[in-house]
Amino acid sequence: MAVQAHATAKYIRTSAQKAGLVLDLIRGRDVNAALATLRFARKGVARDIEKVLRSAIANASQKDGFGGDVENLYVNACYANQGPSQKRIRPAPMGRAFRVVKRTAHLTVQVAERPSPIAVAEPAAAEPAGAAPRTGGTPKRPRGAKPKAKPAAKKKAAAKRPSRPAGKKKTASKSGRAKTAKS
Repeated sequence: MAVQAHATAKYIRTSAQKAGLVLDLIRGRDVNAALATLRFARKGVARDIEKVLRSAIANASQKDGFGGDVENLYVNACYANQGPSQKRIRPAPMGRAFRVVKRTAHLTVQVAERPSPIAVAEPAAAEPAGAAPRTGGTPKRPRGAKPKAKPAAKKKAAAKRPSRPAGKKKTASKSGRAKTAKS
């Protein structure tokens, strides 16, 4: 079973929305790629997230059953929950006051060990060795190519279409309705 570990930093002085922008950059990445991304991210909260990620890596390496290779770890989940907000008052003109909300966030990063790939021997196929395996149905057409219409479908479509009398021709009017006029 793969090892999972997480780390949480609470009461970080940023909004959860701003932290979520940086967390979206590292979700699903290998830990080394995530650390490199956080190192060069231009957001201030990236330093706090980097500390939490390093803590989660250290927590995973201390768990029983850890393979010992940090290269196999990846960011399984990461999210920012809203923490308590500090309400402050800022003086405003004419004796009024503006409220300032100083938000905090709880940052959580979860890392997991990638399962090692297991080699499975494939059974011998009945088809010759260079042929592509068929999944059944019609073969794939190239991108942009239109599907070929069946001849029977064309006949049915033509039979369903109403025919106009030979002497009448359709013309468009200002109101958008088609009028039939004799030519």
